[in-house]
Amino acid sequence: MTIKTKENASLIMALLAAVIVAVVMIVCDVVWWKTLVVSVVVFGVMALFSLFMMKSYVAYKLKPIYSMVLSRDVHTTEIVDEMKDKHVESISEELTAWADDNDKEINRLKQSEAFRKQYLGNVAHELKTPIFNIQGYISTLLDGGLEDELINRKYLERAEKSIDRLINIVNDLDTISKLENDMNRLKLEKFDIVALAKEIAEQLEMEAAKRNVKISVKGADSLPSSFWVMADKHFVGQVLVNLIINSIHYGKEGGSTRIKFRDMLDKILIEVEDTGVGISKDDVPRIFERFYRVDKGRSREQGGTGLGLAIVKHIVEAHGERINVRSELGVGTTFTFPLKKADSPVK
Repeated sequence: MTIKTKENASLIMALLAAVIVAVVMIVCDVVWWKTLVVSVVVFGVMALFSLFMMKSYVAYKLKPIYSMVLSRDVHTTEIVDEMKDKHVESISEELTAWADDNDKEINRLKQSEAFRKQYLGNVAHELKTPIFNIQGYISTLLDGGLEDELINRKYLERAEKSIDRLINIVNDLDTISKLENDMNRLKLEKFDIVALAKEIAEQLEMEAAKRNVKISVKGADSLPSSFWVMADKHFVGQVLVNLIINSIHYGKEGGSTRIKFRDMLDKILIEVEDTGVGISKDDVPRIFERFYRVDKGRSREQGGTGLGLAIVKHIVEAHGERINVRSELGVGTTFTFPLKKADSPVK
C-alpha cells in the first residue's frame, strides 16, 4: 500500500511537468515532434526524480513518526494495562477494607444486642425478686396473717425491706441513665476532698457499726490534712459513698475501711482500702459491669443492686480519669482513682 502510493504520486507529478512543458512549447510555435520528444523526456526524468525523492526524503521523514506512533501505542497499552492492574488492586483493597469494617460493625451490633438482652434480663431479675417478696408477704397478711401478732409486724418489716431494695434499684438505674446522658454537664468546682471524705464517713458510721467496721480518713505520712481538687462535688461524693458502703458490706466483720490521699503533683490520688475477703483474679476484670456480683447470694442478702461500681466507673471516667482496683483473697481490696488538683484557697 505504501509503495503504490509513492509510484502514483511520482507519475502524477511527472505527467503534470510534461504537460506544462508541452503547453509552453506549443505556445512558442515549436515543431510538434520536438514538443513530443521534449515532453516524453521531461516526463521520464521527472518520474524518476520524484520517485527518488519520495523514497529517500518523504519516507525518511515519515518513518520516525510512524515508529513513534507504534511505540506510543505499545507504551500506551502497557500504561493502560498497568492502570487497570492498579485500579483493580485499589478496588480490591477498598472492598477488603469495607468488608472488615462491615464485619466489625456487625460484631459491635451483635455485642450491643447481646449486652441489651443481658441488661434487660438482669433488670427484670433484680426487680422480680423484691416484687415477689412483697407480694408474698402481703398475700400472707391478707389471708389472715394480719390478725396474728406473731407474724404481722415481721412480715410488714420484711415487705418494707423489699420495698427499700426496689427503690434502691430504681434509683440506681435512674442514676446510670442520667450519667450516660448528662455526664457532659459536670459542675466542676474547687473543694477539699479530705473534708468531703470525713463528712461521708461520719454519715456512714451507723452503717459501719452494724458490722463493727472502723472507718478512718487520713493522708499519707507528712502530708497536709487537706487536699483541694477540681471536680463535681456531688458525683465524687457518690463515688466515695458507693466505695465505702461496698467495703462495709463485703469486708470482714470487725475489720476496717481506710480512705487515704496521695499528692501526685498535678493530681490527688484517692484510695479506699478495706480488710475484706478480697476478690479473685477472674472476677476483678468484671466487677464494674452492671449487676455483676462476685458473691451473688451474699450480695442480694446485703441488699446490693449490683450497680454501685458501674456508677463509680461512669463518674470517674466522666472526669477524664480511670478507676483501678487491686485485691488479694483473704487480705482485702483497694480502689484508687485520681482527681485534678486545685490550688488551695487563700485564707
